[in-house]
Amino acid sequence: MKKNSRRRFGKWRQEASAWLIMLPGIILFAFFLWAPLLQSVRMSLYQTKNIELTNFIGFDNYISVFKKSDFLQALRNTFSYTLWSLLIGFLIPIFMALAIGETVRGKGFIRTASYIPNILPGLAAVLLWSAFFSAEKSGVINILLAKLGIDRMAFLSQEHMVIPIIVLIATWKGAGATALIYMAGLAGVNPELYEAATIDGAGIWKRIRHITLPAIFNLGSTLLILQIISIFQIMYEPMVLTKGGPDNASLSLMLLMWRYAFGGRMEFGKAAAMGVIISLILLVFTGLYTIVNRRKTEWE
Repeated sequence: MKKNSRRRFGKWRQEASAWLIMLPGIILFAFFLWAPLLQSVRMSLYQTKNIELTNFIGFDNYISVFKKSDFLQALRNTFSYTLWSLLIGFLIPIFMALAIGETVRGKGFIRTASYIPNILPGLAAVLLWSAFFSAEKSGVINILLAKLGIDRMAFLSQEHMVIPIIVLIATWKGAGATALIYMAGLAGVNPELYEAATIDGAGIWKRIRHITLPAIFNLGSTLLILQIISIFQIMYEPMVLTKGGPDNASLSLMLLMWRYAFGGRMEFGKAAAMGVIISLILLVFTGLYTIVNRRKTEWE
């Protein structure tokens, strides 16, 4: 009996120590995440005067948001951002990591150069690229087109071009840092596998297909869901470059939420409803990722 009680006490002590270690992080997590989230849910159910809650109106804010045509446009645009981000922003860091990994000379310099855009503040990067895609004659790309005898173009005024351009800018800024994460994952691959493959006559593409890609598959799937979450929160890029235009062609859900709150409307209840809607969409994506990843683990 004494031995059992001692074991239980020792186990309880270990668990209590673990909870005490985690307690500061849990408190900060609750204060900075759950408290604002719960307050947003509460605010979304009220009519507001600035940030003051006035009358309880239930789901009227949600109904009003769903009925707006700009919500459907912003929802379509956000999924379009996600699609282009998967086509451009997800693949480019993988190619960069593979290219840098196969580089023999100057690898350290290339790593540093690829990470430099990530150091720039986001707003500064957007302003930099706005000079490149400016519709004026002073725009960098239009200067190059003029040298080739081509008329200048208003790239950001083209509805079919504006979202890919914004995704390209976001990719330019973050691809280097993501590539370094992939390279860190590749560092754990046993070099003997590459040596054995080379001895067996496997070329670079076969080594990438059968060794490299399987090694970063789990890391890539995690970064995929993180990228989707990140792209659903895109806001300042279309805000600075196009103000959501042309004709709401680049309007995102987050930018629409900002418009409700600070864009002259001062409708914080509807802005909170938008925030809850975005959180629910991301929760669905995260849940699907968890289910698929769990089933894959079971099959393995």
